[in-house]
Amino acid sequence: MHDFVNTPLGWFHFITALISMLSGTYVLFQPKGTQLHKRFGYLYVLSMVLVCGSALGVYNITGNFGVFHTLAITGLLTLVLGISPLFLKNINNKHRIFHLWFMYYSVLGLYAAFVSELSLRIPEKPSYSVVGITSVTVFIFGSIFIFWKEKTWKNYFKE
Repeated sequence: MHDFVNTPLGWFHFITALISMLSGTYVLFQPKGTQLHKRFGYLYVLSMVLVCGSALGVYNITGNFGVFHTLAITGLLTLVLGISPLFLKNINNKHRIFHLWFMYYSVLGLYAAFVSELSLRIPEKPSYSVVGITSVTVFIFGSIFIFWKEKTWKNYFKE
């Protein structure tokens, strides 16, 4: 079985991932547009940048650049696409819904990374098929939730 955390970078990655999960979950389930939403949202963005950045320096699973590094880059891209609509001055209000879509998928990717990490720590030999199954399961249920929530999003960005 892999060591839980065995380097200072690993601890940094673990702690920032916990902060990301807590702040991201708070933002998902609380009213949008409030001061607390914005504060926790910025905490989430900062911690995710640190999580994804630190993930690029962790090589103890495969020993080289691999799928988890690619997913960290994808996580950063999703984060940038999620936060960008809020800073674009000339964007149509109805297109700001992309903020919610990408931010929800950003948090969903974080959850999938969490279950993938747990799956890799199953005793004996970790199976990448188990990692794939758990991640896909998270994305299926998360996507159902996101499509369900989309009905309420239109109220946040009315013209």
